[in-house]
Amino acid sequence: MIYKKDANFPYPILTNTSNAYNNGKFLLTIGLDEIGNDYCFEPQYDMSSEFIKSQIQSENASLILIVQNKDTKFYEIDEKQQFIKIPRERISIKEKTSIQLLIKAKEDISFSNNEDLSDFYGNFKESILVPKNSILGFSNIITLNVIKKPQELFEKKIDPNLKGPFEIELSNETIILKFKNENYQFVDIPNNRDLNNAYIREGLGRAVINFVINNGEDNVVEINEIDPPEVELDFKLYNLMKSRNVKEVGLENIDEVVNIIGNNIIQKFTDAVRGLYNGN
Repeated sequence: MIYKKDANFPYPILTNTSNAYNNGKFLLTIGLDEIGNDYCFEPQYDMSSEFIKSQIQSENASLILIVQNKDTKFYEIDEKQQFIKIPRERISIKEKTSIQLLIKAKEDISFSNNEDLSDFYGNFKESILVPKNSILGFSNIITLNVIKKPQELFEKKIDPNLKGPFEIELSNETIILKFKNENYQFVDIPNNRDLNNAYIREGLGRAVINFVINNGEDNVVEINEIDPPEVELDFKLYNLMKSRNVKEVGLENIDEVVNIIGNNIIQKFTDAVRGLYNGN
């Protein structure tokens, strides 16, 4: 299984978000290539705990790569192993695929000499004994961008049965702009693409609000602190915000974020209107 950041354990766990370790860090990056009939995964990780590293080096603990989509596969890897080849017939990555690296105890492990733990555990770490086969840590989750329409954020539909001239609908994959008839899209006016930016801006705003609700705590999302979202539309927005260097989005800065990821969309709309006014 894939472990989320809020998973609870009865003993200290090394993650990127836990307070159990001083400056805890377990960052995974992954490369993917296709060689012949195999998928070739290249996992790389950065781990802060010298104690956990020593357990892996002494073979008291092992690294387990999890590859999850419809099925979940587990692969034990050597700490110096650079590639993992998996035959294509044994795994499918045609759908969104999540990857995580675990550290698993191969023996009972005492934490009495674990100097990386936070001060909270200082007085009783000698009594911490993690049983064999227990999880010692887990990395961030890598989600491969293999969704069906990775660049398609919007759809437009004509629905004569709409109660009003325009509606916004959010599907799992896209922002759907629905019009009662095509005239509302300025199809017979020059620069109609930029004029439609008013609708696009409203759709982006609705989607970003929904993103915050789905992924935030206290109506705020720290983009670099969350795992890639499972919902495809949220995943697209997540990637878009990361590419535009958005660090935080919340209900208080929705307009600012929409302007950034929309690439000054309202400015383009107003320029198109002024162009019509000036006869261009």
